[in-house]
Amino acid sequence: MRGNSEIFKKLWEWAKENLTPEEINNILLLSTDKKGMTAWRIAAEEGNSEILQKLWEWAKENLTPEKINNKLLLGTVKYGTTAWHVAAEEGNSEILQNHGSGLKRI
Repeated sequence: MRGNSEIFKKLWEWAKENLTPEEINNILLLSTDKKGMTAWRIAAEEGNSEILQKLWEWAKENLTPEKINNKLLLGTVKYGTTAWHVAAEEGNSEILQNHGSGLKRI
């Protein structure tokens, strides 16, 4: 996730053809690395607006509002920080504000 958004898009296309919706949710949208970081959090930390936008679209298509709120937007790592915390630390909070504002429409 830390780089090429084209690779990310190809991975998503492969997943849609080969995985069930439940597997997509659990393996791609909500899975975490050994630090507890989701793809959403990594993209927020890196300031990758394009990947955040794609993840946001996919989350709205595939996840319930509760999972978007609790697992994606407000999910924490082992230190209790969210994507909002790390984005603010890295000076990337404006990209999350653009995506989080869509929550009212979910």
